[in-house]
Amino acid sequence: MNINSGDQADGLTAPAPEVVTFDVRHLSEQQLAALGVSHIAYVKSVVVNGVQGFAIHAADGTPMAVAGNRDVAVAAVVQHEMMPLSVH
Repeated sequence: MNINSGDQADGLTAPAPEVVTFDVRHLSEQQLAALGVSHIAYVKSVVVNGVQGFAIHAADGTPMAVAGNRDVAVAAVVQHEMMPLSVH
């Protein structure tokens, strides 16, 4: 078998992932609200019961957690394989 032939008959080569494209201008309100929910988390400064902390929210605004400092909040987001973004 020629390794450069692209022949996948040996079953060892995984097929290329399918690429899905879409036009964000044609998303419904529900699709737009769900965009990034499982990939992005927002971190913002908050005061809870008079104590400074950092809230973590899902991309759709759903509260997920509060941490004592920003570094811990960001680390928690990264640990869950999400991208942290700051909200001012």
